[in-house]
Amino acid sequence: MNFLSQSILENTVIDLIWFTGICLLGVLIKRYFSIVLSKVLYRVLRHDKVPIYTCIELLRKPLEVFFILNAIWLASYHIKVPRAWHLAPVEQFGILMFVWKTFQLTLIMSFSWILIRITKFLAIVFQEKAALTESKLDDQFVPFTKDLVIVALVLMTFFSMLGIVFKIDVIALITGLGIGGLAIALAARETLENLFASFTIFLDLPFLVGDTILLDKVTGDVEKIGFRSTRIRTGDGSLVTVPNRLITAQALENLSQRNYRRARYALRLRLDTPTEAVKAIVNDIQTLVESHDKIYHSDPGKTRFDAIGDNSLDILVSYHVATNSIVVLNEVKEEINYQILSIVQKHQAQLAYPTFRIIN
Repeated sequence: MNFLSQSILENTVIDLIWFTGICLLGVLIKRYFSIVLSKVLYRVLRHDKVPIYTCIELLRKPLEVFFILNAIWLASYHIKVPRAWHLAPVEQFGILMFVWKTFQLTLIMSFSWILIRITKFLAIVFQEKAALTESKLDDQFVPFTKDLVIVALVLMTFFSMLGIVFKIDVIALITGLGIGGLAIALAARETLENLFASFTIFLDLPFLVGDTILLDKVTGDVEKIGFRSTRIRTGDGSLVTVPNRLITAQALENLSQRNYRRARYALRLRLDTPTEAVKAIVNDIQTLVESHDKIYHSDPGKTRFDAIGDNSLDILVSYHVATNSIVVLNEVKEEINYQILSIVQKHQAQLAYPTFRIIN
């Protein structure tokens, strides 16, 4: 007992043992604590299609940091700073105040880190639930809400640090911004415009995640609608990020809302093709188009003898494919074109050169 009562730097041996033991215990069990708590949260927020290790990977690190900081805080009650060091107290400006406020900042940020990771896990869970519904609205609403909540948490963390650590009256600070707040608003004008534009997109719903859109010179599939920008994957695999304010400020064509896609081109026969053969070819192509199972039958299109050119007899082939996919359109065109060649050969006609001319 005499040894434990001995003083080292004005702290007894037993107090130093307590301090060291609590810190070591925190280091040893932090991983176990974080995994157990992650599993508890997973059972509360679980989804069958989201594995448990996803929750553990997201929450383990921030929970470990938060646990260690609390262990250090608890251990610090067992030691005191030697008076011989002549350090200013925590309430006065000096090393102790700096250490204490740094610790408070780190503790608040670690707690915010946990909340952000929980938000991300919830977003994964709700994204899986949204995938089970037919509507695409919830598919784009989940990531948008996630980003919005994370921004709100960051702002709350910032103001909490000002209020708790630096003892600033946050409400008075916000209400008293005045001209300074106006300057900040002007500096963040584009960011605010993008934010309001994102709300406009959600209210008007000109497109949803997964839709194919044509915007100025950009054509591609919408991958994500954020509160600042929209990400579009083009046909060549490039990822284009477009600010939301630009999307709402110009004409946009939603190609996915089409009931059909049109194929229109000229089939050119030689000038010496008999009239009866031309009539038969036109009728056979029209019959072929109307009988195809992927043609938009409400408006199948029309095949007609269109013009007598300098070097050819032009047959205009026009039809509508019941799809909004360019891939399906090209597949149907290829299939019909093969059969058109067979029709031309059946009537012993020949193609002029050049054979096809695209009609705009």
